[in-house]
Amino acid sequence: MKLSTSREEYLKVIYILKNNKGTVRSIDIAQHMGISKPSVCIAVKQLEEQGYIKKDPAGLIELTDSGKAEAELVFEMHCFFEQVLMDAGISHEQAHIDAGRLEHAISEESFEALKKAGLLHELEQDK
Repeated sequence: MKLSTSREEYLKVIYILKNNKGTVRSIDIAQHMGISKPSVCIAVKQLEEQGYIKKDPAGLIELTDSGKAEAELVFEMHCFFEQVLMDAGISHEQAHIDAGRLEHAISEESFEALKKAGLLHELEQDK
């Protein structure tokens, strides 16, 4: 099932926070995203029901294997598009904003093709 843009963003934020802080709670997500804790609680509940995250009795949030895979893909897309845009002369701030849009608008198949094309282009330039 394809996740909504919003739910993909939640997974990416959980992934980033987990890597940076080690632990993630709903309040951390709310603060990072600049949204209300009740909104986060609704999203967390849905992601838990869909099997993307687990929440322990202490309120700590962990990505499941499928949640981590989805989060890593969205994060990789973001980094890729941000770098491509900056390489094209776009400011970091604007590249970050636009990458945040692009990461949700493209299929995994198209993303893999773009990565491959970019790698081939780099290899040709190295010759």
